[in-house]
Amino acid sequence: MTIQQAMHQMPGKPGRDTAVRGEAPREASSDEAGSPRHAPNHTGSGLLQEALTRENLQLALKRVRSNKGVAGVDGLGIEETIEHLKTAWPAIRAQLLAGTYRPSPVRRVLIPKPDGGERKLGIPTVTDRLIQQALLQVLQPLLDPSFSDHSYGFRPGRNAHQAVLAAQQFVHAGRNIVVDVDLEQFFDRVDHDLLIARLSVKVTDRGVLRLVRAYLNSGTLIDGVVVGSDRGTPQGGPLSPLLANVLLDEVDKELERRGHCFVRYADDANVYVRSLKAGQRVMALLRRLYDRLRL
Repeated sequence: MTIQQAMHQMPGKPGRDTAVRGEAPREASSDEAGSPRHAPNHTGSGLLQEALTRENLQLALKRVRSNKGVAGVDGLGIEETIEHLKTAWPAIRAQLLAGTYRPSPVRRVLIPKPDGGERKLGIPTVTDRLIQQALLQVLQPLLDPSFSDHSYGFRPGRNAHQAVLAAQQFVHAGRNIVVDVDLEQFFDRVDHDLLIARLSVKVTDRGVLRLVRAYLNSGTLIDGVVVGSDRGTPQGGPLSPLLANVLLDEVDKELERRGHCFVRYADDANVYVRSLKAGQRVMALLRRLYDRLRL
């Protein structure tokens, strides 16, 4: 069990305000990741083809360019990758549609944290960031509407400021005991099989599911060696925040079903209650729910 929990009487600020080069930035007004002009209206066999349309890819490229970021393991920057794809893209697209595409491993980048620890980022190649962004733009309009209203991280039209306002409302209503949850190394611990199982409830396109799993299994290049795992979704890839919301929405829905007041921003969550006894019950409940997700 690697969940850190605490109860206190001052609401914590959900979310994080800074971004690292190579990962999608957290915008001040919204955590929207970009969406196609026409949102997909199905989850069937045509979803991957829709992700690979010219219009959607152009929008994805615009987003990748605006995010900037460093090169992945191939050493190619954004403009170099664009030049490379002028000749390589037809073969890559054919592999994507055939289910034979193999993403490159991500490049490990360690970022110092204020508490003295390190935040692990996995930076995909620009090509893989483009493909992930194109996937995100068709998946997010399908998945996001079903997410909890208490979830604010990396969602269209939602941001950390709104999460803080919601938290303040709960406190002003007399729920001034806060169960503060921090899932330690969450992105490194996501169980691939569980995640794909949750995703397949809403997405039936086998090509999309196969490609998402390929990204999960792509591994990390560390000291010249590709290290694979059956856990983790690297921070730094466009898809990771959406996949985190897919998995953690199960906890959100159970908290909603029980009538709890809470705010979640990615892997950080605060539950607001009226007494220490209620807080202890919530802590026990969350341990059971996160154990169910193997976190």
